[in-house]
Amino acid sequence: MKKDLNELEENIGKVPMIMKKWADEDPEMAKFVLALDKGIWSDGALSKQTKKIIAICVAAALRDSHAVRAQAAGATSIGVNYDEVEEALRVTFLLAGMPAYVWGRTAIDEFMK
Repeated sequence: MKKDLNELEENIGKVPMIMKKWADEDPEMAKFVLALDKGIWSDGALSKQTKKIIAICVAAALRDSHAVRAQAAGATSIGVNYDEVEEALRVTFLLAGMPAYVWGRTAIDEFMK
């Protein structure tokens, strides 16, 4: 399980606390979610960096403070830069409004600057 969590950290930049909890308390759930994460975060038509930017913007649009902060915290460690996310957040602003932009911008200002 430790190897799987290390791989997850490499793929997304940060291991969510719930994954660590499941690894200790519910290994079957951890295996299930890790398998899903592995498939989603692997490079395909989109790079994992692009997927991370999308994840930050979706979390911001949903106004999910935990998710947007967690995604922003892991972004730089996988090669995503501040300007890329800020530009994507402008698209989020256009489609989801000012609050979504502010949620995302606050997170990247805290974790990516």
